[in-house]
Amino acid sequence: MNGTENIARILRADKDDVRTLDERLGAVSGKRDVVERLALENEARIAAALQKLDLPRSASAREVYDALISKVEADDHNLYEALGRPNVSRQADAERVAERIRKRVPVPPGFFLKPERAADLLRKVPPKQVMRYAGVSSVDELLEQKDLFEVYCTLRFIESEEWMNDEFLPLYRDLTPDDFEERDVAVRVLSTAWNDEAQRFVRKKWHNISHLKELGVVFVIPLMLGISGELLRTVSLILHYLHEVPFYANLFRKSAAVPELFSRQLISLLRGDVIDRRFGGRETSLWLVVQRYLAKDDPYDWRLTVPHVNPEALHWMRAESALKLLDSADVSFWEGLGWVGDYFRDETGNDLLVSFDLVDTVMSLVKEKQMVKYLYHQQEALWNQIFISHFGVEGLERFMEEYLIQGYFEI
Repeated sequence: MNGTENIARILRADKDDVRTLDERLGAVSGKRDVVERLALENEARIAAALQKLDLPRSASAREVYDALISKVEADDHNLYEALGRPNVSRQADAERVAERIRKRVPVPPGFFLKPERAADLLRKVPPKQVMRYAGVSSVDELLEQKDLFEVYCTLRFIESEEWMNDEFLPLYRDLTPDDFEERDVAVRVLSTAWNDEAQRFVRKKWHNISHLKELGVVFVIPLMLGISGELLRTVSLILHYLHEVPFYANLFRKSAAVPELFSRQLISLLRGDVIDRRFGGRETSLWLVVQRYLAKDDPYDWRLTVPHVNPEALHWMRAESALKLLDSADVSFWEGLGWVGDYFRDETGNDLLVSFDLVDTVMSLVKEKQMVKYLYHQQEALWNQIFISHFGVEGLERFMEEYLIQGYFEI
């Protein structure tokens, strides 16, 4: 099996399609045999990682997987010590960790919904479940007692999806660029007063971090699942969202240039719309822009096996690189491994795909060490890496920003 065939196998894509797209990209970038060279680099990075894990290349899938899990657990412990042994289920400790991250990692200002306009939306469609939980009878009373950003964060886990999608989100149709302003991204740790309701959200999502793109807020719920690797996961997720939120702020700003389309594009971005239309044969190379992890809902979604780029994977690549900015424990092992993976034999002689990606490994650990349960972060990162190898990271981000709303582009 040559390198192109192996990359196609990892991506679950047709090997001839991968070869053709590489040739077409190469005709524009001037770079030849990129996928073949990428396969060699993938093998070199696996060999280097296995050497650090003290494993031979002939190791079984279980041995590699267990070693990666152990590495996450060790790095999580080292990070715990370096950050002063925080207990992020305590609000003060969580705030201390969040503040350290926010100070060390450069985050550009964004284009976000004005607080007074956000408050107006709540008055138009009151969040009755949040109000009931807070023991108040009006939105004004709620906002007198609670921080506006914190109230918006609680909408994510106290109000129903039906309320959010059918009642609240339609209000965004009336928003205009004048309702937005330039300001810094905020990182908020929620009060433990919300924890009773937040527990369901944390157990459903398997993490305690989320964000509000339109408000420019990354928020931490001071709750833990009691599973090893949680601190490393928490820190990585905060870093991820600190890259994702400014990315979408740029898209909001770009949409503001055409005011008549602004609200429609804003809602599309917040919903995470992805094109679901197949294209016929073309002389050019056609790529989808997939702004969410489709494999979470359907691992056999047809869009996963055709050429596409994914902003989520770009944010994770930058988050993993930013870990070193914390001047904490050495977690450099994971840098550059986001797109790396290959097949290893299991005990019965079958080939199993093993991801060397930090997020896949952490999430597998959180999900009770279900072997090779998570692979999609690595596969999405590999699609990105093919594009990066031709046009660089800046080229990847430029195409994502330009064509995310359209959903595809041609080269």
